[in-house]
Amino acid sequence: MRASSRKLACLALGFIVPAVIRADADLEIVASNPENWAMPAGNAFNHRFSPLAQIDASNVARLQIAWTYSTGVLRGHQGSPLVIGRMIYIHTPFPNKVVAIDLDTRKIAWRYEPRQDPAVGGQMCCDTISRGLAYGDGKILLQQADSTLVALDAQTGRLIWSAVNGDPSLGAVNSNAPHVFKDKVITGIAGGAWGVRGYISAYDLASGRLVWRGYSTGPDEQMLVDPLRTTTWRDGEVQPIGKDSSLRSWTGEQWKLGGGTTWGWYSHDPETNLLYYGTGNPGIFNPRQRPGDNRWTASIWARDLDTGQARWIYQMTPHDEWDYGGSNEMILTDIRMGRRMVKALVHFDRNGFAYTLDRTNGALLVAKKYDRDVNWADRIDLKSGRPQVALKYSTDHNGPDVVTRGICPSALGTKNQQPAAFNPLNATFYVPTSRLCMDYEPFHTDYVPGMPYVGAKLSMFPAPGAQHIGRFITWDAAAGTIRQSKAEKFPIWSGVLVTAGGIACYGTLDGYLKCVDAKDIRKELWKFKTPSGIIGNVFSYMRKGRQYIGVYSGIGAWPAIAFFGSSEGMRDNAAIGEYAELTRYSNVGGSLTVFTLPTD
Repeated sequence: MRASSRKLACLALGFIVPAVIRADADLEIVASNPENWAMPAGNAFNHRFSPLAQIDASNVARLQIAWTYSTGVLRGHQGSPLVIGRMIYIHTPFPNKVVAIDLDTRKIAWRYEPRQDPAVGGQMCCDTISRGLAYGDGKILLQQADSTLVALDAQTGRLIWSAVNGDPSLGAVNSNAPHVFKDKVITGIAGGAWGVRGYISAYDLASGRLVWRGYSTGPDEQMLVDPLRTTTWRDGEVQPIGKDSSLRSWTGEQWKLGGGTTWGWYSHDPETNLLYYGTGNPGIFNPRQRPGDNRWTASIWARDLDTGQARWIYQMTPHDEWDYGGSNEMILTDIRMGRRMVKALVHFDRNGFAYTLDRTNGALLVAKKYDRDVNWADRIDLKSGRPQVALKYSTDHNGPDVVTRGICPSALGTKNQQPAAFNPLNATFYVPTSRLCMDYEPFHTDYVPGMPYVGAKLSMFPAPGAQHIGRFITWDAAAGTIRQSKAEKFPIWSGVLVTAGGIACYGTLDGYLKCVDAKDIRKELWKFKTPSGIIGNVFSYMRKGRQYIGVYSGIGAWPAIAFFGSSEGMRDNAAIGEYAELTRYSNVGGSLTVFTLPTD
């Protein structure tokens, strides 16, 4: 790396990591090296920022393919590989293959393919996707779909340990990437649409022993909350949640089917030693079958990493009536709010509101729409922290077996799991979004173990007047305002990368990898058509003095469900026809495409 690039990387890392990450020594070394991509988001703060600057706004238009790899697996390819030294670790959707490739020789060093019951794929709500791998202590961590968490030797692929994290016969499956923070492996659980009661688990990195598990709903002791010390935002201040805060917000034992699953992304602040993550929608989409606020689904959680004890919780969508689960990433950074710097947490929720909170105590600072189409709520009341719901779009108010029309956003959300990026060099967030609305009809359904527990019909369609149903925006988290906006034909379902070279890159559902000017995202600097639609996350690494940018292509997940027809499909034939061109990408095997600058 050139001396100037090394200096820039150190400056950027100094901003990103205000304290030394007290992880195992191996992870600490590789994660602090900007030439690697050693964590799912590049760092523990979910920034998705690369300090590398060899590829920049002046030369990105010269990018060319360096190498490609076909995974041999269909369905949606989410997340990104890990890069550690000369090795790149590639994952696939079910059956969850892992392939280690030597970057210098481009030869496969080892493969791992678990044997899983094929029926597990049918228990996964929204395609058989996997969001990636983790690294620590010389191990590659894989969370299999059948809920088995495995640790593989990073050099040989040998299985070191495994742990069963849930019961897939009940719909408790996994799609998340595990995360390594300090000496713990953090993993969640999926299956909210099967009536699974959500939880987050911490396993010992060395042995695979379960250290702690905290549920999203239920009795205080099972959620690992202290009624007097765990706080929430209420009446304009941080207050204790009180005894039985979750149980009092459900009717009967509905909390046992409560949802609040944890299949998204996780972050960690070593200064506070807090783990941050979001919980999904309540179990059963019919809100009449679960009266009350349904705490603590659709919420942001902060837990002590070592003990699992909850420090604070903030519920974004009490009594969720629209499938606005809150599992999207929590981005941690320090933000200037007026005259003071705040240790902030920024979250772009599916419900169309962007939240800025004080990450030390959960105080609500900003809650604004980052999508002008949002209509289900007029605003978030900053004193109570609650949305001011528009009754016209309340599926509970309108009742079961009634179609509530024109709700914006759709259940896909203004943004779903696809992660935004934060650029510490200009304090700007880069956010991939959708412009889809929906009609929603709840109905009564009974719980049957291992079967879908949905109780609603959804139809999705473009927002009124929307000629483009995707938008790439930049966001000011202190003011709660959009700085710039770039229209895209389709929803952007790709995770964003922003770099010190002054570029921001993302993928599109029609298969383009695009890079824009980080100072003015309306300036498209380069694009390349990959073999399939992109729902993967863009990443970057450096090897032998050359910077690379890569992304998975392989369409699937919710975009495929929405556009290719289902009970939760597009509402009208015109819309289906307009998006039919995407179907030609739906059955193309997944691939990784990696780019670099020419050597001349």
